Amino acid sequence: MTNTAAELKALERRVLLKLDLYVLPCLAFYPTNPVPDGTSGNARIAGLEKDLRLHGTQFNTCLAIFYVSYLIVEVPSNWLVKKFKPNRWLPGLVMLWGFVTICTGFVKNFSGLLAIRWFLGLLEGGLLPGMVLYLSTLYKRHELQLRVGIFYASASLSGAFGGLLATGIIKLAGKGVGDYTAGWRWIFFIEGLITMVVAFISMLVLPADLETAKFFTEEERAFAVQRFRDDQLSASRAPVASPTGTSQDTEKASISQNEDTEKVDKVATITYEEEKFEWREVRRGIFEIQVWLTAFAYFGLIVSLYSYSLFLPTIISGLGYKGARAQLFTVPPYAPAAVLTIIVAVFADRLKWRGPFILIFIPIAIIGYIIAITTESNKVRYGSFFLIAGGIYPCGPCILSILPNNSAGHYKKATTTALQLALANMGGFVATFAYTSDQAPKYIRGHSITLGFLCLTEFLMACNVLYCIWENKARAAGRREGNVKKYQELWDAGLTRAPIGDRSPDFRFTL
Repeated sequence: MTNTAAELKALERRVLLKLDLYVLPCLAFYPTNPVPDGTSGNARIAGLEKDLRLHGTQFNTCLAIFYVSYLIVEVPSNWLVKKFKPNRWLPGLVMLWGFVTICTGFVKNFSGLLAIRWFLGLLEGGLLPGMVLYLSTLYKRHELQLRVGIFYASASLSGAFGGLLATGIIKLAGKGVGDYTAGWRWIFFIEGLITMVVAFISMLVLPADLETAKFFTEEERAFAVQRFRDDQLSASRAPVASPTGTSQDTEKASISQNEDTEKVDKVATITYEEEKFEWREVRRGIFEIQVWLTAFAYFGLIVSLYSYSLFLPTIISGLGYKGARAQLFTVPPYAPAAVLTIIVAVFADRLKWRGPFILIFIPIAIIGYIIAITTESNKVRYGSFFLIAGGIYPCGPCILSILPNNSAGHYKKATTTALQLALANMGGFVATFAYTSDQAPKYIRGHSITLGFLCLTEFLMACNVLYCIWENKARAAGRREGNVKKYQELWDAGLTRAPIGDRSPDFRFTL
């Protein structure tokens, strides 16, 4: 039996290593939307727009329709993740996404591309919120951002390798049958096929939860489950019994003894596996102030993030680089951004900071946009793209980790994480029309729009950090003890069987 601190530390390292090796590689290759579909940008400069005879803002419209269906499915998809098991639901969505991506290679006109983009959004909408929610059921609160950062950085690198891959794939132009020989079509064929293979492998590898992870030994499994429950303990509390409750309401709750200096109180804990869906928890998520502050802060970030990924190939083409050379020049800005994303994630988990790092890095991107707007040199403008990427990419995992850290109760967390993304991804509509062909080659208006939204992000994130500081001080001073009484009244009236969650006076928000 493991007893010593050194043995426990070694056991914890083994558990985390196994989780990282089995879970993260699968998620890293998913077509998640922390970074949007750069494939379309690469396909555009490879001839898609010309071959489909798109004109005016039709290409932008095809990009925008993606977000309509994407936004519709985010929240309900997160409610279903637990019911259908994340190791089946998420790979299933990815498998279908890969199939539809392959179908993109067969489109012949504007309406066909519009329909394909709608279905891609429908399938991709549940992925990112589902993945963040899934990771929050496997890792402790302040282990989360590093893991989100890893798959976020992989998305950043996919932008780089997407450009490299597209450069190689378009050389297949001329091969194929009939009208389906263009190089841009091969981009969709091959990337869709790769995605389907990844989805199939992940179906075999991903665990549904800690208790059913086959790659753990019995000792590792018991330890992994217990360490996770200990981390969630203050938020898992529920009364042992109530005047109107039945034995069935509480027989599944595990009883723990919480020792006080004066007395020992019996407290039930409702685990993630035991919690049932309640609309009351959904409403708690909807009316959480941090959802709205972080969602619109993320909205501003997304305008920059999405427009950068979608239009970087087009903007670089405007600097005088054409064809395969333009594809290659999209690669370098992503590399330092990916490294910074991981470094920030490591320190964010160690310091238990989220918002403060966003407040540090957004100004770097702001400086990049100011340079892009004011400079007359194409080389300096290209250099500004490194500052922009280095400023915006490390902020993504920070903002995605705030609500999983600060929401407790599974269905409240499922609602807050998905609603944040649903609101934020409306920024995709702004992003897809921020850069239009009439602005070439400097795209001053597009850069100015994104600059303004990044300033909004900085302001709202400062508000959220100050709110968390204020609320933590109130809880430390004992001004939230009334939350327990209100929760007890709901339980006694039979209005809830969810845990107390983040209402607990002992729960502290991550900045």
